[in-house]
Amino acid sequence: MGSIKVTGLSKAFGIEELFNDVSFEIKRGDKVGFVGANGAGKSTLMKCILGEMEADKGTVAMEPVDTIGYVEQQADMDAAWSLYDELKDAFADVIALAEEKAAMEAEIQHSHDEEKLAAYSRLVERFEHLEGYDYESKIRRTAYGLGFTDEDMEKCIGHFSGGQRTRICLAKALLREPDFLFLDEPTNHLDIGMIEWLENFLQGYKGGVLIISHDRFFLDKVTNRIFEIENKGVTAYEGNYTYFMKVREQRRSAQLSAYEKQQEYIKKTEEYIRKYKAGIKSKQARGRQSQLNRLERIVKPAETAAFNYFAFNEPGECAQRVAEMEDVEFSFVDKTLFSHVNMLIRKGDGVAIVGPNGAGKTTLLRLLLGEIAPNEGRIKIGSRVKIGYFSQQHEGLHMDRSLLDEMLYEYGLSEEQARRYLGAFLFHGDDVYRLIGDLSGGEQSRLAFLKLMMTGANFLVLDEPTNHLDIPAKEAVEEALSTFPGTYITVSHDRYFLDKVANCVLELENGTLKEYGGNYSYYREKKEEEAKEQAKLEAEMQAAKQKQTAVSNQTDSSKKERPEAADSKKQAQLGAIQSMSDTKRNEMIQRTEAQIAMAEAELKYLEHQMNDPSVQMDPVKSQEIADEYSAKENEIMGYYEKWEQLTEA
Repeated sequence: MGSIKVTGLSKAFGIEELFNDVSFEIKRGDKVGFVGANGAGKSTLMKCILGEMEADKGTVAMEPVDTIGYVEQQADMDAAWSLYDELKDAFADVIALAEEKAAMEAEIQHSHDEEKLAAYSRLVERFEHLEGYDYESKIRRTAYGLGFTDEDMEKCIGHFSGGQRTRICLAKALLREPDFLFLDEPTNHLDIGMIEWLENFLQGYKGGVLIISHDRFFLDKVTNRIFEIENKGVTAYEGNYTYFMKVREQRRSAQLSAYEKQQEYIKKTEEYIRKYKAGIKSKQARGRQSQLNRLERIVKPAETAAFNYFAFNEPGECAQRVAEMEDVEFSFVDKTLFSHVNMLIRKGDGVAIVGPNGAGKTTLLRLLLGEIAPNEGRIKIGSRVKIGYFSQQHEGLHMDRSLLDEMLYEYGLSEEQARRYLGAFLFHGDDVYRLIGDLSGGEQSRLAFLKLMMTGANFLVLDEPTNHLDIPAKEAVEEALSTFPGTYITVSHDRYFLDKVANCVLELENGTLKEYGGNYSYYREKKEEEAKEQAKLEAEMQAAKQKQTAVSNQTDSSKKERPEAADSKKQAQLGAIQSMSDTKRNEMIQRTEAQIAMAEAELKYLEHQMNDPSVQMDPVKSQEIADEYSAKENEIMGYYEKWEQLTEA
């Protein structure tokens, strides 16, 4: 079993020490979540382990480790290559082996040299070990899982966005299933469906995984160990993120209690020393001083809250019906994004919009904001509704201003007031003179939330509000929204965040909007129930298909009968119907009508499947459904023929 052993690792940039004397071991099969505040040194430590950055001291031993995959936040790739070429490059050694194998096959075709045959056998064994026959299908499975299509496979890398390039880098690392995977914020730019696909992949992954992530839901699903980097050291916890939080709180409480008791002991001892150091008890005082000198001091646990003063202003009153959409459609020149969308947001609602990338979630927010107009339908904002908007691009920030100037110009504050507000959001001292354009993404998000807090808005429209925030900052935002007396709607891929703040989930997918009255966990439960119902329906349809096949076989046999025999059989059936009582015939008519209704519903479901893009990308599945559709049409024709005989007799 391979492992990575880190011993005494330290790294500093100038006088700023990121971590010191860090030691831990990761074994093959471990799923380690690496957590800590922004700037604590997580990415730097990962790069030191990988050898991409040189540590000041300490060692990293990897034995026996064949391969390591690394996915960083900013990937560097050849813009001229196609997506398929880039992913295929992950199998460069396998492709070279295939070429060598083909050359050797041509060479030994008419040869009986035992040495060459043995060499060829070893080469084939190596090729099969590397799954050389399966690499093409593996490329497509992984690409589809991360949201790419057949059309995307031919596109040049230069045509993809930064988020898509991160997904390409992730796909490339996953393809070879290395002994160890190092993932730096792998869920950035992934929608919830892709994140769930990645979770399932990593849960079954046999190698070791080290993940830097602020996605708590993802960490809960994937990890079995958590490493926390804090106060320049790393503390290891067994279990997932929820277990880590529970144990860490217990440890901190115990450490704080021990710290306070020790401080009380130190205070009393120092008072005793001061009182008796020159008197008759000076000897005892010196002894206690010696004890105090030898005492190992307990370090006070660090404060965990990032935003200690985070709170929204009390918003003004507004109408009960905050925002409405009626039969809304929005289209681009060549594509309808969604149509017949209806939505009602009531006062006090906390609404989450979920759906795949490209479904139109941000477009829906922009329609509410009035930035764009629908092609069809009506949008109404209620009386006295004041909207506050949090954009993931932070368009409301003036990048050429300092933080202090932003507060002074925007809100007419005094310098003292501006500094107090900025300090509440962790901008202290000379930080207030920094240009907003020079801030990190997380710092810009903090400033954007401060400005949102200052607006007094009673309807908040939030587009990916937790992007770039570390976990303590996310928790503060969750707490603030949970106690916010107004109304808000948010687009987010952070499922943990949605679980905390949403009381209604709107799913935007395939151009339609569906409402689920609960938080994210409730939404997932309902989706699972729907999936089970769908599976049950498909099983019933499969059984019906098998039955239809049997009926078709009988029909084919009957077609071999002579025309005279077929006519005779039809006349006999008609005679049997005519001899029925009215009650029996009416019963047969009702049963046939029910069979027609059921078969037509199944036909409609098959039509829906045929229009599903994922089915259309699979030629075999597409043909199977087309065959089922044709058979179902024949079945319905048979039912109608029977119905006509029953009603006309």
